[in-house]
Amino acid sequence: MQKDLYAGNVTDDDLLGILAAVQMDHVVDREGGWDAAKEWRDALSGGDKQKIAWARLFYHKPKVAYNVQSAVDTTNHLIVAHEVTNVGTDRSQLATMAQAAKAALRSDNLDVVADRGYFKGEEILACEQAGVAVTLPKPQTSGAKSAGRFGKPDFVYLAMDDIYRCPAGEKLEHHFTADEDGQKMRIYLTKACRTCPLKDQCTTSNERRIKRWEHEHVVEAVQTRLDQNPQAMRVRRETVEHPFATLKMRMGATHFLMKTLPKVATEMALHVLAYNLTRVMNIVGIKPLLTAIRA
Repeated sequence: MQKDLYAGNVTDDDLLGILAAVQMDHVVDREGGWDAAKEWRDALSGGDKQKIAWARLFYHKPKVAYNVQSAVDTTNHLIVAHEVTNVGTDRSQLATMAQAAKAALRSDNLDVVADRGYFKGEEILACEQAGVAVTLPKPQTSGAKSAGRFGKPDFVYLAMDDIYRCPAGEKLEHHFTADEDGQKMRIYLTKACRTCPLKDQCTTSNERRIKRWEHEHVVEAVQTRLDQNPQAMRVRRETVEHPFATLKMRMGATHFLMKTLPKVATEMALHVLAYNLTRVMNIVGIKPLLTAIRA
C-alpha cells in the first residue's frame, strides 16, 4: 500500500489533508501514528467508518458524491425526514435533521439518538434550544489518552466551585478565557503540576490545562442521558440502519441514477416514499391505507 502511495506521489501530508477534510486527522495521533496496525472494528466507531469511506473517495478524487441523511421513528420504523447533501461529513447535519423530524412529527419536544459522527457542540446546543434532547457518544479525540496519559474525562468538574479536580486530587481553577474557532473556552490549570508525582502520566508540559466550553453543560447532559440509557445506541442501530440497507438493496449497485443535487434529491424522495408506503402496508394493510389516502 505504501509503495502504491509513494509511486503516485502521495505524501503523508496529502493523506493528512484528506483526513482533515472529513474531520478525522486526529485519528493518526490517537491510534499511534501512520505505522500503527489496528483492527478496523475496534478502532473506529460507525460514524468514523463512514468518514474514512468518504476519505477514500476523496483520495480517488471523484467528480461528485452525495450524503443522504435520514431520521427514523423507533415505533414504526418510518423515515420521518430525509435530506440529500454533498457535504462530506455528518457533523453539521444534526440540528437540521432533528428539527426537520420534530416538524414532521408535529411535536413540541423530541428525543434524538445519533452516532458519534454527528457530535459537534454547536449542533447539540442548537438542538437543545429547539426543544430536542440529543443522546450520542462523544468521539475520543484526546492525544493524551491515546498516548497513555490522563484524558479530560479523568478530571472531575465541580460546578459549585467552578473548578476541576485532577486524578492527583489537586484543584484546577479558572485562569482565563480564550476564543477558539468562535467558541469561548474557559481555561483551568494549577501550578501544582510541576511537583506532582503523577505528572508523567498527565502532561509533557509544565502544567496541565483543561478547556471548558461556555456551553459545556449541554454536552455533559448528552453524556448523562447516554449513561442513563446505555442501550440507546443499540436501539439506534436497529432503527436507522435497516431502512438504509433496504433502500441500498432496492437501488442496486449503482445507487443513484440521476445527476446533480436537485435531481438526486428527487430520486431519493421517491425511494423514501416507496419505502414508507411498503412499511405502512405491512403495518396496517392495503385497504386501511387506501381508505386513509382517500379521506
